[in-house]
Amino acid sequence: MTTLLMDIQDGIATITLNRPEVYNAFNDPLSYELQDALKKVEKDASVRVVVLTGAGKAFSSGQDLKASMESGKRNLSESLHKRYNPIIRAIRNMPKPVICRLNGVAAGAGCSIALACDMIIASETATMIEIFVNIALVLDSGSSYFLPRTVGYHRAFELATKATKITAAEALQMGLVNKVVPAGDLDTAVQEEAAYYAAAPTKAIALMKKMLTKGMTENLDAVLDYEAYCQEIAGNSADNAEGLQAFREKRKPAFKGI
Repeated sequence: MTTLLMDIQDGIATITLNRPEVYNAFNDPLSYELQDALKKVEKDASVRVVVLTGAGKAFSSGQDLKASMESGKRNLSESLHKRYNPIIRAIRNMPKPVICRLNGVAAGAGCSIALACDMIIASETATMIEIFVNIALVLDSGSSYFLPRTVGYHRAFELATKATKITAAEALQMGLVNKVVPAGDLDTAVQEEAAYYAAAPTKAIALMKKMLTKGMTENLDAVLDYEAYCQEIAGNSADNAEGLQAFREKRKPAFKGI
């Protein structure tokens, strides 16, 4: 891989977008290498949680417009279907938590990818911006799905149509991020969250991830039925047996993610 870095330790896979000279803007190689990296960590049974971040000052500035202009006119629909949409689906379908380590600006598709993650831990210097309207484009890579579900229609309309840059503190107030910490404390905060999920009952969390996503679009009856379906699966897991045994023995459970 030439455009990203990947490190796996203690059940934590850290994927780092590594084009800092262009604020981790997405060109074709980065798009496809991120798809490959997400497939790899999904299949790796030793990985219990994924951390996604950017090298240097930015998380990602979105599409590399200079590279796009140099390559000539492209079919934007085809580009989304081949390059960005598989990334969003891979994050949402990942049967493991995905934590965004938001170290700097997340713009355009970079903002969409951050929003697709299950948890966002932000540096107080980070910013988010849906910058599409500045070049007369529309939201893509899932932002039109995640944004209104998080902040409501009216605030989402404003953020999308005015390309309003929001600070980490504002993002926290809106519910777009889970936690904001000083830049120097970002690694520690992310490590603490990742370590928690690396020791958690992965199968149950994977099911809850599916349930919460389904719960945003399904009616109550469908959700109740799906909860019952998922609870039966969770109740037959090794981690459930371990949790019950630990409760009887009054000790902390040692979950294995199965």
